[in-house]
Amino acid sequence: MNKISTFVIIKNVYFFQAGIGILANAFFLIFHIFTIHKVHSPRPTDMTACHLAFVHIVMLLTTLDILSENMFKLFNFPNDLKCKFLFYVSRVTRGLSISTTSLLSIVQVITISPSSFYLSRFKHKLTNYIIIAFFCIWCLNLSANSNMIIYTVAHSNRSSLLNVSKYCSLSSMNSILMALCLMLVLSQNVFFLGIMLLSSMYMVIFLCSHQRKSAYLHSMSISPRISPAKRATRTVLLVVSFFVIMYCVDVIISFFSTVLWKYESIILCVQTLVGNVYATVSPLVLISSDKRITGILQNMIGMRTILTSLKQV
Repeated sequence: MNKISTFVIIKNVYFFQAGIGILANAFFLIFHIFTIHKVHSPRPTDMTACHLAFVHIVMLLTTLDILSENMFKLFNFPNDLKCKFLFYVSRVTRGLSISTTSLLSIVQVITISPSSFYLSRFKHKLTNYIIIAFFCIWCLNLSANSNMIIYTVAHSNRSSLLNVSKYCSLSSMNSILMALCLMLVLSQNVFFLGIMLLSSMYMVIFLCSHQRKSAYLHSMSISPRISPAKRATRTVLLVVSFFVIMYCVDVIISFFSTVLWKYESIILCVQTLVGNVYATVSPLVLISSDKRITGILQNMIGMRTILTSLKQV
């Protein structure tokens, strides 16, 4: 199998993956928008999950390595402007993905924390704090990746350019400035990953404690039920754990693609697929664990079955 056919297969897989991810995130986002509009008192985790879904929709729509070819053919803007827009939005949304996932884990920890816990003091005004947090992480990611607007250019014959896609490159920058930019992004990612790990440890402790209480109730012949807090905690813990795993895989691929290869379209496409797995899977996990959504889907399936049986009669 030659390189062209391999690239076509990977591209088709990407469009299938992106299609599922965009539809799942859009369904999840629209459902919660209607829910929030109806109840007028959104849960903090719902707000954070909606923000995560919106970020993932934009990220899947503006993936640089796959979509740049189509974007370059569709619009008549200068190539440099297209490169700057696509690469900047791609980097910002990936930063927002990690920071919003970290925020989701913090919100869940605050939600399940007892009154004696330090973070429980934020429970009463958690919605206001989340809005402030959204503003802060947007400002952080927009400013942290602002150098991409300056240094991203369309391909040229200059040998000093670092290729980042089929059409776009990064122009050379001062070594000190490059080191500062890398340190800023790295420290930002390490900070948010650290928060995820700490919050995950707390959620594991909470689940273990809840499991012991359930075992005690079972020994007392009392039928234990899975509480909404426990179900939500399991979901957030699963989402966060999956993100950490996929982030580590993405970092490993990025390291080898940077060190061992120059520009290989297939390698970058595989990296894009891996980087977008979380954006595709996370809404499916959130949807499957939300009883409100699964209840609606079950009712729709039940009505469809009834209508089909009536037609047959």
